[in-house]
Amino acid sequence: MTTLKLDNIKACVFDAYGTMFDVNAAAREEQAALGDKWEEIANNWRMKQLQYTWLRSLQKRHADFWQVTGDALDFALATSNIDDAALRDRLMQLYLKLSAYPEVKSMLEALKAANIKTAILSNGTQKMLDAAVENANIGALLDGSYSIEDVGIYKPDPSVYQMAVDRLGVSPSEISFQSSNAWDAYAAKAFGFNVIWCNRFGQADERLPGTPDAQITDLSALPPIVGA
Repeated sequence: MTTLKLDNIKACVFDAYGTMFDVNAAAREEQAALGDKWEEIANNWRMKQLQYTWLRSLQKRHADFWQVTGDALDFALATSNIDDAALRDRLMQLYLKLSAYPEVKSMLEALKAANIKTAILSNGTQKMLDAAVENANIGALLDGSYSIEDVGIYKPDPSVYQMAVDRLGVSPSEISFQSSNAWDAYAAKAFGFNVIWCNRFGQADERLPGTPDAQITDLSALPPIVGA
């Protein structure tokens, strides 16, 4: 993948969890309670959270992301032989206040200054997204925050990506989509977006349709965006 200059872009759309917000922040905050298991729990929590979205979509047994997140946490805690209802509740509440990565706010400010529309497109419920956006103090920098609950199926179903097209009133080719999740980045490219894979965690390339246009390590490294 090569660095590129994005021309004729009217909107930058971002995945939320892992891209703008640190999904390990909740478990990290409870290191005192989780001990040296905190990282294992964070990884299992995230892995199972994603697996449940895909499996529920395939089974056509939808449950919202808050329930899925709780179910995944229960699995992660049980895997580490932890049975603590109060700790479980604290972790869930912390998930509503995940910290934004440090470059997120300044990056959004730069896009707004360039008159580029900005939005979040996420598996999260609207309540979860609103809480994360408020905690990061970035609401004024976003033109929208879109939850898959409006279509009732999780990424990478194409109807999710279509939401951004419909809500922002632009064509797929006028959108630059950013995600740290490789499967999401590849699927968004296959849908028709320009895609920047924010590969924060040094993942290998996927063997899927839709190779992203470029790869960066954090959102401060977005290539130049040129509006239409």
